[in-house]
Amino acid sequence: MKVTHIPFQKTGFFSKTMADYLERSDQIKPFYHNFPDINGFHNQIEEKRTSFRLQSRLVLVDALKKQYQPFNTSEKTAQNIALLKQQNTFTITTGHQLNLFTGPLYFLYKIISTINLSEELSDKFPEENFVPIYWMATEDHDFDEINYFNFDGKKVSWNRNDGGAVGRFSTEGLEDVFEVFSNHLGNSKNAEYLKNLFSEGYLKHDNLADATRFIANELFKEYGLVIIDGDDKKLKQLFTPFVKDELEYETSFKEVSKTILELEKNYPIQVNPREINLFYLSDDYRERIIFENNLFKVNNTNITFSKAEILKEADENPLAFSPNVIMRPLFQEAILPNLCYIGGGGEMAYWLQLKDYFEKVKVPFPILLLRNSVQVISDKQARKLSKLNITEEEVFLNQFDLLSKKVISNSALEISFDDKKQFLQAQFVDLKKVAKKTDVTFVNAVNAQERKQLKGLENLEKRLLKAEKKRQQDLVDRITLLQNELLPNESLEERQRNFSEYYLEYGTSYITNLKDALKPLQLEFTIITL
Repeated sequence: MKVTHIPFQKTGFFSKTMADYLERSDQIKPFYHNFPDINGFHNQIEEKRTSFRLQSRLVLVDALKKQYQPFNTSEKTAQNIALLKQQNTFTITTGHQLNLFTGPLYFLYKIISTINLSEELSDKFPEENFVPIYWMATEDHDFDEINYFNFDGKKVSWNRNDGGAVGRFSTEGLEDVFEVFSNHLGNSKNAEYLKNLFSEGYLKHDNLADATRFIANELFKEYGLVIIDGDDKKLKQLFTPFVKDELEYETSFKEVSKTILELEKNYPIQVNPREINLFYLSDDYRERIIFENNLFKVNNTNITFSKAEILKEADENPLAFSPNVIMRPLFQEAILPNLCYIGGGGEMAYWLQLKDYFEKVKVPFPILLLRNSVQVISDKQARKLSKLNITEEEVFLNQFDLLSKKVISNSALEISFDDKKQFLQAQFVDLKKVAKKTDVTFVNAVNAQERKQLKGLENLEKRLLKAEKKRQQDLVDRITLLQNELLPNESLEERQRNFSEYYLEYGTSYITNLKDALKPLQLEFTIITL
């Protein structure tokens, strides 16, 4: 295995928001708390130590033990759950939807980033304990986002009726998906492992939350990963004071709206808050809570509450209140002794909208860490890149730009007209000096002629480049094919492929190589050659 790193910004796949965050731009500093470095973690530990109550730890541990009862819990995971009772134990958390068979590759990268950061902090702060957490988004209701994964360029889908929190969905019907997937895999040792993992997960567990926990636990239990399901009565009871505050005062809407007014001056807004950022949840639906005509109403139902009734409902039926994207981060931070949230660029962007809200409700705002991103290159692909004189950084160029660059460098012709454009512009500089001594209409005519002639040169340059690409069609085809292999659909492969493709080829070494390679605090894009 060979590991190299390049700045996230040089891939062209990360936003200005993330670039400014990684560079600690002054424009973005007001929207985060501590930065993800060792000094930042030192400050975060001290803040969380004094703010997280022992009683919350005891409730958390009790809930986790009950959630893990039906599962084969590793010694390391059981130890980590027990450590959460101690005041010197903190969590590092990532969250993800319950994508079918883990969904895109970056699910693994999120979790391994979380595990590796926990281990690194244990070395840096030996007096403290750090527990990696995977927060399952069991209350999400966007089934269309999670009901498939891609394998070998094919979409493997689970079709069923939508409705309610996905974690409660029955796994009925996944036998058909298993049969389709199995037919793609073959009969190798690694294929048999994947078949067994899928069937044991989805065909022997009744709901999607349990199936997802089984699969994530099987993949990462040896590293002590703790998996949490927030759709839990005891954990929701810890969150009830914040639910009641939201219902009475619409705090999140007011605070996040104020933040947006400042943030949108320089950055796009990822999510917009509702007046009430809570859903009402049952087995069959998850619908917004709306306040109108002096009543709290559950959207698309006939359910209504007076203020007194809904506050009583929050106390007596905490499971019915489900936070949306604005309040879910607060739920997480209210029930975990958490220091850091690890997520992708889109997640980081909406977390940056929440700092003022956290301050208002007096919950420490966590450190935000952009997860590791990875490009896997096989030895064979690396040799092809070398023969084509394509560097690892150049792999991420826009395909048109990459082809143009390589065709030009491989051509015996002088395809760039830059020197001719400069010569032309120099001639017009002299001509403009003469024009200024006449009248303004002549100046305008000279400027128009300059634009026309420069445009003509640009068009000739494009035609020459197009002709040269046609002449070097073999080179163009080879580069196009290779880049499309590495970046399917001209996107990062981590958003397209499922881990099973690499597991089928490399087996357990794929995950152990990732574990060895990912350095969360390096804040760079990782390229692994296998």
